[in-house]
Amino acid sequence: MMTQKQPSLVSENQLDVSFGGCSSAGVREHNQDAFAAHKPTRVAQLNHKGASACIADGVSCSQHGQQASQTCVTQFIEDYYATPDTWGVKQAVSRVLSSLNRWLYHHSQQSQLRHNGFVSTFSAVVFKSATAHFLHVGDSRIYRYRQGKLLQITKDHCRQGLGDKGFLTRALGIDSQVEVDYQTHELQRDDIYLLSTDGVHDWLSNTQLGELLSQQTDLEQCANDIVAQAAMAGSNDNLSCLLVKVNTLPYADISELNQQLLHRVIPPVLEQGQSIDQWRVEKILYSGSRSHIYAVKSPRYQQTYLMKVPSLSYQDDLDYRKAFIREQWIGERTSSPLLMRIYPQESRFLYHLCQFVPGITLRQWMFDHPKPTLTEVRNVFSAMAAAVRALQRIGVTHRDLKPENMMLTPSGEIVLLDYGAADAQGLADSESPADAIPLGDLGYIAPEYIDGRADHQSDIFSMGVILYEMLSGERPFKKRSVTYQSSRQAYDWQYQPLSRHRQDVPFWVDQVIKRACHPDNRERYTSMSELVADLSTPNQAVLTETENAPLLVRDPVRFWQGVSGILLVIVILQLLIAFS
Repeated sequence: MMTQKQPSLVSENQLDVSFGGCSSAGVREHNQDAFAAHKPTRVAQLNHKGASACIADGVSCSQHGQQASQTCVTQFIEDYYATPDTWGVKQAVSRVLSSLNRWLYHHSQQSQLRHNGFVSTFSAVVFKSATAHFLHVGDSRIYRYRQGKLLQITKDHCRQGLGDKGFLTRALGIDSQVEVDYQTHELQRDDIYLLSTDGVHDWLSNTQLGELLSQQTDLEQCANDIVAQAAMAGSNDNLSCLLVKVNTLPYADISELNQQLLHRVIPPVLEQGQSIDQWRVEKILYSGSRSHIYAVKSPRYQQTYLMKVPSLSYQDDLDYRKAFIREQWIGERTSSPLLMRIYPQESRFLYHLCQFVPGITLRQWMFDHPKPTLTEVRNVFSAMAAAVRALQRIGVTHRDLKPENMMLTPSGEIVLLDYGAADAQGLADSESPADAIPLGDLGYIAPEYIDGRADHQSDIFSMGVILYEMLSGERPFKKRSVTYQSSRQAYDWQYQPLSRHRQDVPFWVDQVIKRACHPDNRERYTSMSELVADLSTPNQAVLTETENAPLLVRDPVRFWQGVSGILLVIVILQLLIAFS
């Protein structure tokens, strides 16, 4: 068990926000409004999840309005911070609100009266890095007060009915599916965000709200003043407002993680028996132009670990350091046994301390099985797919899937290694865009990654290439160049039929592989599970395509044998005619 304290990977210039709020039943007997706010005390969680504030207004005609609004704000805060750090804000909040809406709708259906359901408006802001993420459904509102100007950010989802009272067109719990407005704005220091229910903003104009905010010296007192002013204006509803002020912002040009690593030193190449910090090199496993990998042990622990150290030639390469810390960030957040862990370390040196995974690489397995049976390949590929899906579930695209980065354990599982080229949606919210030059092996990466784009379908492409290589020992596309500068022209993206190498593999299997590594991602599989299913049992579309394919494609050997036979007959006939 590792007991080292996780280092603080942040700069002194950190995101900081403060809150102040007030809620009153007003003239009503019950208060069906609710709000909540949270700023993590742990720096790591503040970096990866940010601070959040939300407000909800339960439908007043329902007996369950108060429970609905309270559930919305408390469960949103709790569930959002429980999502993986690797998920981006949009992905995380979408999952949370969809789940919350389904819960409210299900309980609404249990009520015998249609108007007595669990229905609530909902508005929230997530403050992450230098960005505000806004979520909104219903007629509660979010405003921004900046440099003396008040801006209403959200739009009400309601329609005017008979008389003065409108009715909601969208809210949580109304239907089994909900459309939530989502937008992002860049934060500025001293911004103030106001979240309010209609009992406040229906009775105070933007001018009045702006004047109250301009006079604020204390957020809590200002929130109380806003509620009091709305009540004095004649509000006949519950009154709630929540204020959030941006006090400081992190550096926007470079992530805190990269700032931390700028001061770490790449150690020299180590020999067996040498030590760095508490770790003694037991064996040199790999030494290349980009990195060195050692098996290491410490007197404090029984087990063996891997140490990955950058090459000294990358001491001043900022892009390489960014990729290295991205790998650390992702590796620390893997919890599946199919994904190699990277453990946090406090050191003045730059290196990764990684989980030691017993077994052989998939490349070694391919050397040992130059012509495997289809059953053997299916079994190994299913294990590969399970590992890649475990990575996808935490919102990470590997972007460098190849046989060298897959370890086949004695139990038959595949464990993914090396996240140096990986990309997580959670990093996209706080870091600059990923490297323009692809970091993966050009022989396995998808064409769109070469052009600077990659997602889970890009990993499916790589899996298709590996599958082809496992069966044939070759790759499905011919190489034209070995440099990235030629972009898509580095390869001829014309698929080479598997039958050129393996006559014993059914043609429909070839069609499955062809779709898996199709150069156009619109023609490619969209999910790993669908690929695994089709590889085991072909679906009807694959069988139909197989039956309709010309003989030259389905069985080129039989085709050319037929052509040769016809030509031989023609030659014989010509000879007979010539000598007759």
